Amino acid sequence: MHSSFMPPRQVKIGDAAAFVGSTPRAIRHYHEIGLLPEPERGGDGRRRYGYEDMIRLLWIRRMADAGIALDDIRDAFTEDAASAGADSGGDGEGIAGVLERLEETLAAQEAELRRQRTVVRRMRAEGSRMGLLSGFVTERLKNLPEGSLRQADLDSLLVTERILGPLGAALQAARFVALATHPALREESDRIDDAEEALDDSVAVDDPRVARVAAERHAFESALQAVIEESGLDEDDDALCDAWDALHPATADDSGGDEDAAGLGSGRREAGSMSAVDAIGKMPYDFSPARLRCMELAEELSARDALKRSGR
Repeated sequence: MHSSFMPPRQVKIGDAAAFVGSTPRAIRHYHEIGLLPEPERGGDGRRRYGYEDMIRLLWIRRMADAGIALDDIRDAFTEDAASAGADSGGDGEGIAGVLERLEETLAAQEAELRRQRTVVRRMRAEGSRMGLLSGFVTERLKNLPEGSLRQADLDSLLVTERILGPLGAALQAARFVALATHPALREESDRIDDAEEALDDSVAVDDPRVARVAAERHAFESALQAVIEESGLDEDDDALCDAWDALHPATADDSGGDEDAAGLGSGRREAGSMSAVDAIGKMPYDFSPARLRCMELAEELSARDALKRSGR
């Protein structure tokens, strides 16, 4: 071969960087973190890189392009060097381990991206607020007349899903289905909601309006429950519970505990969510003392009716 075509035995850092597609600054960083051993220096005090250095730089560049962190690359090289020292047949187990972990990480990232894309598609297809709810909830709402659900309805379901999971929100959806399909019932609901909101901080807890609104709330809830039963929505609730249990079989971890004692568990919360008791304790409210008392009185009336129905 003609001498003018003979490659140099060593090159400077700029040539090394250009060959591997990196930068001198990056190579200096490799030296600083112990990823690339310091090479020999020439008579001018500048670094000189040989064949083995270039091979290592190519390895580093390709592995970094694959998403492997520089610290992991360094550790892998260290492990492989130790393996080769103990056994001349070192087989790159350090790098193999890094690649295995990276593949697991990428698989998890792909799964998360698929989940995010699914949510975005649902939000685009069903509207931003409806799409924020899980499919288990929106499935029960999809056949309602357009515009029959209100923002407050969807907000309530979003809060319920956070506290009780998709099943709890899907069960609560029966309420909004009934309201959306019975205009007179919706009108009465609005009237009582306004009456409750009027029980602000200026109203004393023993004000006669508190007991009156509580009685109206109780009467409305009874009428709403009757409509739910007449329309068969309560039977749909049973089917929903069966479908949820089929998708999420109960485990030993789901039984017992204060949460179940409060009627909030039963293995039906959304996986990964906080306990219902914790969630309720962290959710702020803006109810006045008078309104809270109104809610208590309405609950007492409901409990009294339940006792009558049970024959006690």
